[in-house]
Amino acid sequence: MSLHTVCAEQCDGRCFGPYVSDCCHRECAGGCFGPKDTDCFACTNFNDSGACVTQCPQPFVYNPTTFQLEHNTRAKYTYGAFCVKKCPHNFVVDHSSCVRACPSNKMEVEENRVKMCIPCTDICPKACDGIGTASLQKAQTVDSSNIDKFVNCTKINGNLYFHLHVCVFCPHLGYLNIQSWPDNITDLSVFSNLATIGGRALYSGISLLVLKQQGISSLQLQSLREISAGNVHVVENSQLCYYNTVNWTSLFRAANQKVLIHNNRSPQECSAREHMVCDPLCSDDGCWGPGPDQCLSCRNFIRGRTCVHSCNLYEGDIREFANGSVCVECDAQCERADDDSFTCHGPGPEHCVTCLHFKDGPNCVEKCPDGLQGANSFIFKYAEINNECHPCHANLETNVLFLLLLLWIIVLHHMLKNQMG
Repeated sequence: MSLHTVCAEQCDGRCFGPYVSDCCHRECAGGCFGPKDTDCFACTNFNDSGACVTQCPQPFVYNPTTFQLEHNTRAKYTYGAFCVKKCPHNFVVDHSSCVRACPSNKMEVEENRVKMCIPCTDICPKACDGIGTASLQKAQTVDSSNIDKFVNCTKINGNLYFHLHVCVFCPHLGYLNIQSWPDNITDLSVFSNLATIGGRALYSGISLLVLKQQGISSLQLQSLREISAGNVHVVENSQLCYYNTVNWTSLFRAANQKVLIHNNRSPQECSAREHMVCDPLCSDDGCWGPGPDQCLSCRNFIRGRTCVHSCNLYEGDIREFANGSVCVECDAQCERADDDSFTCHGPGPEHCVTCLHFKDGPNCVEKCPDGLQGANSFIFKYAEINNECHPCHANLETNVLFLLLLLWIIVLHHMLKNQMG
């Protein structure tokens, strides 16, 4: 549009000539040199290989045959104001956008050589530097000046070293060494998210050392599932219980790993005098401390991290199904049964007994597809009395376009008639 061009009223100030037929495409920002989406000077939303579009081709498209969203082979990602087939190597994919880092509720994974963000099912993994590495290169022990750096860590790239005195030998990775601990903290629950002790470097052959801690009564390492290398020494902790119940060898990955446990509180005192024993819901593998959330494994079922008698198959505010011994929530689109019957038979919206809102094919959905992108067009459906989604008439879109064209002709006819009059 030149500075002297006066646009027709219908063009909203964006045109390449004075007539109604000279309007810019609706995705053009500012002006254009033609009517197509490739004729824009700039794009209102995104530039897809020279064409201005409302959104980049989405990663999923609706398949009307399977009633599901499926991977779109033509998908592109938003990178600033552009649609790109691949994100730059130092960016990750978050849904359909290129971002520098995943948001706090997602974690970075790599699938088919593409780095992407996926929602965390529990606490998001957080990797932290260990003592003697990276940001803690000059630190010799964990103390009040650096302990905040370990909040919510699920992986330690290095070792953790607790000691009353300055260490002479500070190794760089691989073990958990506790020789000093605050008197008012009676367990090691600050490490409740620790899943693996790697043992890449050892302290005199030891990867887990708890020594002479008179205030600790339970370890509470509830997430620990593997000690990859090195030995375990739990020695001279006068108040420590539960240690004797742990099946330590089930955590080992090498045949030469050993356990040295002595001079802790006697199991007889723990059980008889203090009743410090494993919860009845724990299996014979033992426990890290009191309660059904400290079991190494469960006798019956597990929900999240906690052992339970049974899953909420027939009752409870949140209904579940049993996947083996694991209680899994029914999909949010399943209607909760009011009687003693199942709400769902498996994961996902296709396994609901009854839908909470609508049913689209085999799937329960919050609403019927309304302008959802398909492979070659947009999908529109409506709900019948039984709340099942059905496709709108095949000619609906054609009829709408015809009516719009007819209206346009009528408006144009009146404008020409007024100019001639």
